Amino acid sequence: MTTVALDALGAERGPEAVAEAARAVAKEGIGLRVFGREAELAGLDTIEGVEVIATEDAITNDDEPVAAVRSRPGASVVMAAADVAEARSEALVSPGPTGATMTAALFAIKRLHGVHRPALAAQVPMPGSPVLFLDCGANVEVRPQHLVQFAYLGAAFSEAVLGVESPRVGLLSVGEEQSKGTPDVVEALAGLTDAAGLNFIGNVEGTDLASGVADVIVTDGFTGNVALKLMEGTAKAVAGAVRDAARSNPLAAAGGLMLRPALGRLRGQLDPDTTGGAILLGLRSVAIVGHGSAGAAGIANAIRLADSAVRESAVERTAAALEAGGATRKALRPSEPSARA
Repeated sequence: MTTVALDALGAERGPEAVAEAARAVAKEGIGLRVFGREAELAGLDTIEGVEVIATEDAITNDDEPVAAVRSRPGASVVMAAADVAEARSEALVSPGPTGATMTAALFAIKRLHGVHRPALAAQVPMPGSPVLFLDCGANVEVRPQHLVQFAYLGAAFSEAVLGVESPRVGLLSVGEEQSKGTPDVVEALAGLTDAAGLNFIGNVEGTDLASGVADVIVTDGFTGNVALKLMEGTAKAVAGAVRDAARSNPLAAAGGLMLRPALGRLRGQLDPDTTGGAILLGLRSVAIVGHGSAGAAGIANAIRLADSAVRESAVERTAAALEAGGATRKALRPSEPSARA
């Protein structure tokens, strides 16, 4: 049975959503060590496989992540990350602030040998063909060698956990031609073209994010975070426009009733709660950053993702893929500085 360290503080929808998610996954045989306020989690510790560890301290979006993680060992996310590092739990899940979760995970769990920059990878729930998209915000500025490592990280996870055989990897740029993009992107393209063990298909454009042309798409954290939020916002706007159009007149309403089942399935596919969160790839254990607005279903799916990653040995298989492809620290330039949180 996998045991997950769950940060119960910081979820936008409150501790009730966390408690509901915990109850749901406990029934499936996933063990939980839940870090939060006992009064808000009353009754959880009576469930088999669930233990509540009391803390009152939560890191919020108003806190500077690095300073807060370093100075507040009793904060829920810091305690949960330490729990994984000390092998009491096998994976970390937090629906709290992204910066604090990533920092706590990086400080406590540490990077895999040879990984220069862990990357935040999100499975974008596109209809029919989900795409693993990274980096989504862990590294605002990257070098070409980091993008090469991200490709190996994403491909290994896609194959190990998502079940994609020989995943197609694309590099996000402003055109398909080899000369397109910033100097760093052009250099990364050259490195990926010669990379061993990758099914690299070359440059892809923004329009390819939803086309299914690639299973894994690699970019820097700044571009990735903007693109991911743009896609989420567009999906919500389109869904709202379709709903308003269906209510615009009696004839449209009748058509809307006929389309309701299909639109409901589509809405479910595009809902961020479907995937639950993003995984921080390149660490020595599994760490999941929950979607900020996730409800109980989304938090439960984030826990299930962590459980699946542990059971499928995602960390070990990722490490093996990095070594096999030569995309380890020894392949980076000697002048590379140490990674920062």
